[in-house]
Amino acid sequence: FASYYGDHMVLQKKPSGAVVWGHGDLGAVVTVTLSEASGLIVMEKTAQVKGPSGTWTTVLDPMDRGGPYTLTAEQGLENVTLRDIYFGDVWLCSGQSNMAMTVLQVANASQELAAAARYPYVRIFAVAPARSDVELEDLERIDLPWSIPTAENLGHGNFTYFSAVCWLLGRSLYEALGSPIGLVEAAWGGTPIEAWSSRRALQACGLPEDTGREGPQSSLWHGACFNLKPALCFAPPLNLALSSSTSPHQHLSGPQMPSVLWNAMIHPLLNMTLRGIAWYQGEANAFLHTDQYNCTFPALIADWRRAFHAGSAGQTEPLLPFGFVQLSTYRRRSADDSFARLRWHQTANLGVVPNARMSSTFMAVAMDLGDEHSPYGSIHPRDKQNVAHRLLLGARAVAYGDKDLVFQGPYPTRAILEVTRGLLNVTYSQELVCRHRDAQAFEVCCSSQASPCQWLPAPVVAVGSRTVTLALSGCRMLVLGLRYAWAEWPCEYQACPLYNPQGLPAPPFL
Repeated sequence: FASYYGDHMVLQKKPSGAVVWGHGDLGAVVTVTLSEASGLIVMEKTAQVKGPSGTWTTVLDPMDRGGPYTLTAEQGLENVTLRDIYFGDVWLCSGQSNMAMTVLQVANASQELAAAARYPYVRIFAVAPARSDVELEDLERIDLPWSIPTAENLGHGNFTYFSAVCWLLGRSLYEALGSPIGLVEAAWGGTPIEAWSSRRALQACGLPEDTGREGPQSSLWHGACFNLKPALCFAPPLNLALSSSTSPHQHLSGPQMPSVLWNAMIHPLLNMTLRGIAWYQGEANAFLHTDQYNCTFPALIADWRRAFHAGSAGQTEPLLPFGFVQLSTYRRRSADDSFARLRWHQTANLGVVPNARMSSTFMAVAMDLGDEHSPYGSIHPRDKQNVAHRLLLGARAVAYGDKDLVFQGPYPTRAILEVTRGLLNVTYSQELVCRHRDAQAFEVCCSSQASPCQWLPAPVVAVGSRTVTLALSGCRMLVLGLRYAWAEWPCEYQACPLYNPQGLPAPPFL
């Protein structure tokens, strides 16, 4: 009971009921009491300890936001008491190293850390990196128990709690909603989506459950991650960099293995009542099963939703809001299009979210936030404030129903070919602001047949309020396709070609 909970925690407020659970003597009755600071009892629940795991579970009545409360669990003469409990919204933040980057590592870190004391009602909890071959009921370790934020625990170390994206999102949600926010971080650098996916989710995408063999010398990456040094785990090992669609017999190990992080870091949390999830992952899959991500990502979202809904006795809503960060950048002049493909697959190949395959989701576009001089490597940009702001807009619109909020950039609605003039007119869903005319940003597929495709630049001739006119001078055959920002590093810092008046970039498309 005390290991998952703790003084200073936040439990999910109404309309959901928070789930409380723990261990006890088999057959014993546990009494759970929620009290105000004055000692006045607000509610009392009983639960029986059941086998074979010796656990008990109870659902608290839905509570208004606020606190502080005291929560006590009693079994006979034994009791555990937790204090300074608040009810608010609980968000889970997960992914790889860009989620694990701490507040210490971001732009303006000293100011961000100094501001921590102004947010005592945003509470933080960090799961320690762990892996398991079987689904665990309890966390093996905790890096940070429920805590009031301080400069020390927000900037404990590099990639070692607490997540900057998670913190900045939670802090912004608190400012927007005025409600206590609980943030749970479960992230590990260098890890592919397969490691965070249950066996059910992997089977749904036809992926083998065992894509490697454990071995002490299987790769340098294994050694770095096995020693719990996530900062060393962002780069793919050489055997993953050779191909974007690796064979089922690829040597994966440690935290790369299928389901091992789901088993150890997510499955133990399933009883929690959540309000939403924020996800920042995908760099590892630019080098592993890249073109399966359009299945594995929607499958993970659907599977996590089912699991949290069931684990919380129906208190976590079935369409749990799920926000994610689209990949930023890595190598400035790389001809490899694996990052571009992965960005596309993050939307289930539909370009924007929410969409028919990914309902109740929202996305922060980050391809314009590249940071070539990041001391943590260019794959780890330091501007996490813009990432969090874009996630916040999506959360307010999708999770909290702010219908008037613009939360995503402009997206094409149609393209009309003017053959005689050699022009292509692209109409967008929103008003356009052109920050930079990049001759390489738009490309057309020119061919006399569907395959192979020859992609040629289509320079921007004019930008109207909602239209972009492209020149097709290099295309003297059929125009079979159009793509935008299809590169590993498609934009200069905050200078993609197209934005909306709210400053949100137009996402890439194919």
